[in-house]
Amino acid sequence: MTVALGVDLGGTKIEIIGLDEQGRELLRRRRPTPRDDYRGTLETIRLMVEEAERELGVKATVGVGHPGAISPATGLMKNSNSTWLNGQPFDRDLQALLGRPIAFANDANCLALSEATDGAGAGAPVVFAVILGTGVGGGIAVHRRVITGPNAIAGEWGHNPLPWPADAERPGPPCYCGLRGCIETWLSGPGFARDHARVTGEQRDGPAIVAAAEAGEEAALATLARYEDRLARALATIINVLDPEVVVLGGGMSNIRRLYETVPALWPRYVFSDAVATILRPAVHGDSSGVRGAAWLGRALAENRA
Repeated sequence: MTVALGVDLGGTKIEIIGLDEQGRELLRRRRPTPRDDYRGTLETIRLMVEEAERELGVKATVGVGHPGAISPATGLMKNSNSTWLNGQPFDRDLQALLGRPIAFANDANCLALSEATDGAGAGAPVVFAVILGTGVGGGIAVHRRVITGPNAIAGEWGHNPLPWPADAERPGPPCYCGLRGCIETWLSGPGFARDHARVTGEQRDGPAIVAAAEAGEEAALATLARYEDRLARALATIINVLDPEVVVLGGGMSNIRRLYETVPALWPRYVFSDAVATILRPAVHGDSSGVRGAAWLGRALAENRA
């Protein structure tokens, strides 16, 4: 039996999954991400890979999905909202630690590959995949092939400005990238909570706000409505440029079920078309879709080197 291990490096958790040749799940484990600790992050991934191989009794292929991108110009990590990775030779260090070749890709690209292969975008020629989590990322898959671009930033919509901003949305919250008003500052889970606090003065996390909205609380409903309109605006710019058949949502905020009705009802106002045929869907593989995509990339790397 050959096993593909996928690792998803997130801002709050690291997840590993083991898949067999048919994509059946053999193993899944999670650990907290050692925030602000580069060496600790590397060591946690090493430990999780080695533990998974011992448990499964195999030497596996490995793919890693990560926030940000490995710069083609310098070979160092850039654009990661897990800022302790930026400026580091992350791929070289982890390969040296594990003593093998590893496939690396942006986490949203992994989500796009997973959902275009056997998920919500299966069979669609163009899939745009969105991560709405600790940060906001995007990935593009065309005919089940991830598009990265010469700068390794294809699909990175989270660091464009929120489109059609209202006066109250200018200049927007500061972003770790050094600019203000980035889509990520509004549509990430922390951004959603900050917006609620800014308007109401109440400190609540995202799930608590959503639960309050579902219970009919007026202030929480208003926060959710603002979020939905901002998401519709932001995705409309993607539809205007890329015109994908399917937009897939992943990350913690993707679990808000009403988004799949409210956002497509809102985006025709902003899309430059008489009708919008693009479909908005949740990731079939849920919060673990990106880690599946990482596993597929690791297997493909090994097959290409064979």
